[in-house]
Amino acid sequence: MSRQLHLGAFLMGVGHHASAWRLPDAQPGNLTSPAYFKALAQTAERGKFDYLFFADRLALSDRFGDNLDASVRYLTSSRLDPVALLGLLAGATSHIGLAATASTTFNHPFTLARTFATLDHLSEGRIGWNIVTSTNDGEALNHSAEPILEHELRYRRAREFVELAIKLWDSWEDDPFIHDKVTGEFAHPERVHYLNHAGEFFNVRGPLNVPRSPQGHPVLIQAGSSDTGQDFAASVADVIFTAQPDLQKAKAFYETVNQRLLAQGRPAGSLKIMPGVMPFVGKSKDEALARFAELEDNVHPLAGLALLSDSMNHDLSVYPLDEPLPEVKEIRGNQSRFKLVQELSQREGLTLRQLGKRFGGSRSHRVLAGTASEVADDLEQWFTERACDGFNIMPPYLPQSLDDFVNGVVPELQRRGLFRREYSGRTLREHLGLERPANGPRA
Repeated sequence: MSRQLHLGAFLMGVGHHASAWRLPDAQPGNLTSPAYFKALAQTAERGKFDYLFFADRLALSDRFGDNLDASVRYLTSSRLDPVALLGLLAGATSHIGLAATASTTFNHPFTLARTFATLDHLSEGRIGWNIVTSTNDGEALNHSAEPILEHELRYRRAREFVELAIKLWDSWEDDPFIHDKVTGEFAHPERVHYLNHAGEFFNVRGPLNVPRSPQGHPVLIQAGSSDTGQDFAASVADVIFTAQPDLQKAKAFYETVNQRLLAQGRPAGSLKIMPGVMPFVGKSKDEALARFAELEDNVHPLAGLALLSDSMNHDLSVYPLDEPLPEVKEIRGNQSRFKLVQELSQREGLTLRQLGKRFGGSRSHRVLAGTASEVADDLEQWFTERACDGFNIMPPYLPQSLDDFVNGVVPELQRRGLFRREYSGRTLREHLGLERPANGPRA
């Protein structure tokens, strides 16, 4: 079979665009509705997506002005716990993968490994973990810590956290059970192992009290694109989620990540590179562009600046709204995303107000607007030119733009032989063409 692209449905609220909730047919009351999330998951499964993906923040976006005014007044800032949401959606679907964000800074490896192993069993092998280190002081203040850990320290903790989670998942061998009702023997104790891990951040005896799950390890997704983030992804991740608005830079990123894979002793292609894309699909290009313009016009600049301040972990309210973004030499938040924003601001000469409107739309991800065929043309070019292995599709307004993509773009990709017509496997690893990891070596 020829190389096939992968698709994740990255869902957020009533759409990724900051003004999606203001559309006449939007229903922001759906943000806590089980039926709403089930319907979205079933639509993505009908489109044969590899997985659903939910991001997370452990605080409201209150860095702009260091108060709740902009985030609560202008943003749909409430969000459900995405890990808990996966349990609901596992019962509403049968094939699609289910991935959620969880922080290595504000969780404990034993608890999180147990939760994801449990979900992998309950979904019969469809779970993924998007690994983040958390980037802002608001999250720290909600967890008895302030300020947030520095960038390198966050990643050191993340490395140990993930390595320990893998050891915990491997603390049960694959075939430990006896279930002999005559002898009374339930399982082989020699196939369950203590870890006795003593590290820089964690001391964990183990073993996990959940047996090894269908995928061995849940699929590991990593969302950092800094040099440190790329090295981390190359060492442990199965998927890297990245913001890449430019084709040539995306091709360079793709090549660099695969070189880092080889340096880690992993084969090229064993880490799926999936940039975010926000598609506006219309019956004509003009219709798609008109819907995009409508949403862009409706972005309140303070909504975008609240999101940007949150991402940067830097209060932008101290700068004049109608002047350019000043040079900010050091931030403690999302560094790769800030670099993209800085380049955009300088390239287009945007004021802070204009930058807020722009960031509230795409958050530095690539926006496509056109017919289903035109959107498919663009995705095909990026895929065939080795700029990526697939895409995290970010519907700008829900549920309509997900329906538009599934009903229009997916059939185009299928017709071109680029995307599956049916699921051929049951687990998320099978969807992504990833091997099930062998049980790790014993100490």
